[in-house]
Amino acid sequence: MRRILVATDGSAHSERAVAHAAWLSKAGGVPLVVAMVNVMLGARGPLTLSHPEAEAKAIVDKAAAEARTAGATVEAATVVTGREASSAVVNFAEANGVDVIVTGTGDKSGLSRLVLGSVAGDIAARAHCTVVIAR
Repeated sequence: MRRILVATDGSAHSERAVAHAAWLSKAGGVPLVVAMVNVMLGARGPLTLSHPEAEAKAIVDKAAAEARTAGATVEAATVVTGREASSAVVNFAEANGVDVIVTGTGDKSGLSRLVLGSVAGDIAARAHCTVVIAR
């Protein structure tokens, strides 16, 4: 491993991903990049983001601090903007030399999974590299 990316959104399942990514970083002596996708909403009108910029920055900074506390070497903490979270994570990973992506997964099942899909599943299906889905 050369660089690990952990995708966070501030939720409980992404906190588990941050903890696992921090463990991988510490155990392997590999730098960790913490990223959050601030999703662009709406097709028309002014650009609207899923989180105010300050809130998104606070989420990614908190995750980076937790990773550092767990012993990870955090190389960067960044907010990425994209129309779709999974594509933004995969594109960021590819553009930044990431060879392992760590992401969490929620507790969706049944109809909600069919209707809403799974960001973690999409990342795993699209990624050019190894994907670890923390539970």
